[in-house]
Amino acid sequence: MRPQSVRAARLLASAAVAVALALSAAGCKTTGDDVTGSIGASSAPRSEADWRGSLDALGARYRANPGDADAAMDYARALRATEQRAQAVAVLQQASIRNPHNMKILGAYGRALADAGDYREALDALSRAHTPDNPDWRILNAQGAVLDQMGRHGEARRHYSAALKIVPNEPSVLSNLGLSYLLEKDLKRAEAALRKATVQPNANPKARQNLALVVGLQGRFAEAEKIAGADLPEREAAANVAYLRQMLAQHSGLKNKGGPPYVPPDPGA
Repeated sequence: MRPQSVRAARLLASAAVAVALALSAAGCKTTGDDVTGSIGASSAPRSEADWRGSLDALGARYRANPGDADAAMDYARALRATEQRAQAVAVLQQASIRNPHNMKILGAYGRALADAGDYREALDALSRAHTPDNPDWRILNAQGAVLDQMGRHGEARRHYSAALKIVPNEPSVLSNLGLSYLLEKDLKRAEAALRKATVQPNANPKARQNLALVVGLQGRFAEAEKIAGADLPEREAAANVAYLRQMLAQHSGLKNKGGPPYVPPDPGA
């Protein structure tokens, strides 16, 4: 692929890595909601509208007791969900100062820093969110995603490998691994990792979308469309296929015309 077409793939993969990071850093609170990315209670609101509706109450709870780790994490989650990333970082920075040995806070802080694009500080916080003798696979996965964003793909994959030793076949780790290979244009290995991710019972739908893209980038367009639309309601399947076609058409246009890259919307929106 030419540099510009590679850049188009990189843009999509970078966005997807960011989403995977938001999920994989969820080990900040050891509840049953970890896999979904929650750092709050299992009854916490999920949609952006719900987060906006609860923002004032969560903020008041935090301000009443800034030293309460759970209150700080819940408020920061709401801030991030409403795209107030810098304020979320500030809340968690203060929480980490007040709770310097609280690994849940450090994990949440690292996640917020990465979400804000401060990757070096994110790595520092995440490195303190677990220990070599008691590693947390979610933090390892988050560290890998940050390293991929920094272009340090070999290091990222070592973190994914370490995570997979703890939780073999974990789809969020396999998905990140596939995206890491995609960022280095190794489409065959990317496809293998993403296929393995998509067959796991708790796989995120984004893994299948990324698999469809990787298959399409290898010229297997009919197969890519089948993957993108499989087992979905008709309207959602059509939307997925249309988006895939747009990405692949843009990729083809870049190769033939050298035009500007298509910047995809945030997959988490």
